[in-house]
Amino acid sequence: MAFVVTDNCIKCKFTDCVDVCPVDCFHVGPNFMVIDPDECIDCTLCEPECPANAIFAIDELPEGQEIFADLNAELSKTWPVLTEVQDAMPDADEWNGKKDKLQYLER
Repeated sequence: MAFVVTDNCIKCKFTDCVDVCPVDCFHVGPNFMVIDPDECIDCTLCEPECPANAIFAIDELPEGQEIFADLNAELSKTWPVLTEVQDAMPDADEWNGKKDKLQYLER
């Protein structure tokens, strides 16, 4: 069982979770981060660190967020590994909590 980054990370990209990850399973794109399900060891450390509450265990994904399991797996294969905390998106606080942000995902 891996953890999955979901919709609310889009256009926020807070990286607090990266700092606690013991296996460097986070990958970063232009305005979103994903978790490589093959690298995730299910340690649960990232979930409470996410200021956007965008990380869930795959078997606890909120309704309507199931597509993000496949997106995390797909995008982690091409996006670079993120091993250090970075600044969030400039307007992250404005986007945090907005619904239906998949349309804004930049690949």
